[in-house]
Amino acid sequence: MKKIPFVKILVILLGIWLAVSTTIVLLIALTAMGPNSRAVILMGAGLILLWVALGGTLMYVFCERIRGFVLGLRGDWRLKFVLFATLLALLEEAITVTMTNLAPVFGVPVGAAYITASANYLDVVALHSVVVFIPMFIAWAFLLSRWEYSPAQVFLLFGLTGTLAEVSFGGAQQFAQIAMWTFVYGLMVFLPAYCIPAERGAKPVRWWHYPLAVILPIVFSIPAAVVIGSLHPIPIHFPPITPNS
Repeated sequence: MKKIPFVKILVILLGIWLAVSTTIVLLIALTAMGPNSRAVILMGAGLILLWVALGGTLMYVFCERIRGFVLGLRGDWRLKFVLFATLLALLEEAITVTMTNLAPVFGVPVGAAYITASANYLDVVALHSVVVFIPMFIAWAFLLSRWEYSPAQVFLLFGLTGTLAEVSFGGAQQFAQIAMWTFVYGLMVFLPAYCIPAERGAKPVRWWHYPLAVILPIVFSIPAAVVIGSLHPIPIHFPPITPNS
C-alpha cells in the first residue's frame, strides 16, 4: 500500500478540523449569538464554502489540465507564478468583499458586520490586501527557484505565513483559526506552485528552509505595507463590530 506523505496527512487533518470547527461555530452562531456576530460567522462560512470547498475542489480536479496550459504559456515561470497567484488572490478577495456587501442578506446593514476592510473591491485589493500579497508571491518565486518545495509544502507554509499576518492584525486568538487561514492563504499559491517546471535547477529542501519560507514573504511585504500605510492610513473603513447588537 502506498504511503501517504506526512505533509498531505497534515492537509487532510486541517481540512477535517476546518469542517468540524466551522459546523460547531455555525450552530452556535445560529442559536446563541447576536445579529452582528452571527452575520460575521455567516460571511466566513460563505468564504469557506465558495473559496475553500468549491474553489479548492475545482483546483484539485482540474490541476493537471491547468498545469499543462500554464506550462504551455510563453514567459518565465517565475513571472507566471506571481501573476497566477495574484489572480487567485484577486478572486479570493472578490469573494470576501461580496460577503461583506451581502450583510443585508445576513440580517444586518452593510458596515455593521464585515470580513474586509471596506465594501469597495478596488480599495480592498489596491490599498489593503493584494497589493501586500504580491511581494509575498515574489518571495515564493525566489524560494522555488532555489529549492524543491512541493506544492503541498507551499500550501502549508504560506498558510502559516497568512496565519501570522492575521495574528498581527487580529490578535493571538487568530491562532485558533489556523485551519481556515491555512486554506484561505494556501489556495492562493498551491496551484501556481503545481504549475511550475520540475526541472528548474532547484536544490533539495533542508530543515531551515521551512522557517525561512514562512518568514521571508513577510519580510518582502514590509516595504509595500509601510508605503501603503503611509499613503492610506485607514486600516478599516467601518466602525468596530458590536457583537451583541
